[in-house]
Amino acid sequence: MREKIVLIGAGSAVFTRGLIADLIRVGWNAEVALVDIDPVSLEVARRLTEKMIEAKQAPIKLSASTDRREVLHGATAVICTIGVGKRRAWEQDVYIPRKYGIFMPVGDTVGPGGSSRAMRMIPAMVAIAEDVQDLAPQALFFNYGNPMSPVCRAIRKATGAPVIGLCYGVMHTRRYLAEALSVPVETLQFTGVGINHLTWMMNIRANGESLMPELLRIAAAKEEAVKNGSPKGENPYDSPSGEAFSWQLLKRFGGFPAPMDRHVTEFFPQFFREGHYFGHTLGVDVFSFEGTIAHGDEGYAQMQEHASDPGPLPLDYFNQFGGEHEQVIDIITAIREERGQVFSANLPNTGQVRNLPEDAVIESPAIADGLGLRAIALPPVPSAIAGSLATRFQWVETIVEAALEGSRAKFIQALVLDGAVQSLTQAEALADELLSAQAAFLPVIR
Repeated sequence: MREKIVLIGAGSAVFTRGLIADLIRVGWNAEVALVDIDPVSLEVARRLTEKMIEAKQAPIKLSASTDRREVLHGATAVICTIGVGKRRAWEQDVYIPRKYGIFMPVGDTVGPGGSSRAMRMIPAMVAIAEDVQDLAPQALFFNYGNPMSPVCRAIRKATGAPVIGLCYGVMHTRRYLAEALSVPVETLQFTGVGINHLTWMMNIRANGESLMPELLRIAAAKEEAVKNGSPKGENPYDSPSGEAFSWQLLKRFGGFPAPMDRHVTEFFPQFFREGHYFGHTLGVDVFSFEGTIAHGDEGYAQMQEHASDPGPLPLDYFNQFGGEHEQVIDIITAIREERGQVFSANLPNTGQVRNLPEDAVIESPAIADGLGLRAIALPPVPSAIAGSLATRFQWVETIVEAALEGSRAKFIQALVLDGAVQSLTQAEALADELLSAQAAFLPVIR
């Protein structure tokens, strides 16, 4: 079949480039429709994509629209990468909590930043899901937007649309561990279960042998190395501590958390009050949030430059690079060709992990075949790991209700359940300031 892929949120600087490069690499004769509500960002994405297609003479038909309903008819796959309010709204999710002593390196998944982002993202994604159900009900429907679990749960709860959540984190962590263990990445096997950005990689092995003894040796060395602090982090995505907190969790819980410290620290705010992290401050001089934002702004500026430059694209522009786009083309191919490949995906718990809540959107292995992408049944997870996830899934339910109902009271409840705030009074004040700052992107809050 000829695929028609609708990319909603095409103004994303990295994702659009990566997806189009992958499509060209696999040689699909396909139709691609780019959608973004910002006409300036959409035009940049359209020009850049057009140049990529022309450079390789790829058999891809391109269209673009600020109205998704114009292009959804006949879609075989819909991929969403939207970020409501873009980086400027994201900044407020992180900077406002800092005033209350809450420091987040990312602020897009949990913490007050994740809760605030969910309030913006959920109404917008539910509206998209309703249009997909109306105009392209047979399409494969993928979400990359954060916070992953609340967004996917809200879509399923409000519309029933069979959205699939995808994230690069588990793949990235697998590569990290393979390098740490000095084993080929293709030989590293594990069972990964959790909530997106806190997925516990357990039973890690290679060639049929457990790697836990070597992992524990590395963990002990990492813990010793950071007793006197760690160097300042220059790259906002790298850990100068050597992912020390994740290794500490491995030692105490028996599982390694993906995608490591930059995200995982936000799930354990009780250990990082005032942002303290091995002699540094989270989001400031380690995993710099300002650095992340600057990197995104620079990437978009470069995207604009390449799109408007009348000359050819750089020679290395089509080199394959890692990123969020990596899995989706492989998953679509595996489904169409009934390959039975296994991927990590965010899907409702319909019994695949018996001791996690029913219908909670969990990140776990799923098989892609002619029936779609289906979660694989697994043994129950250890009680401590289930416990680390239990409150998080109830936070998801609460923030989903808050966003769907426009409820200030439930938004405050979600902030309390999250655990980053230090009092009920602080939760109320923080909630009101975040809701006020993001009012332009929210429905009426009651």
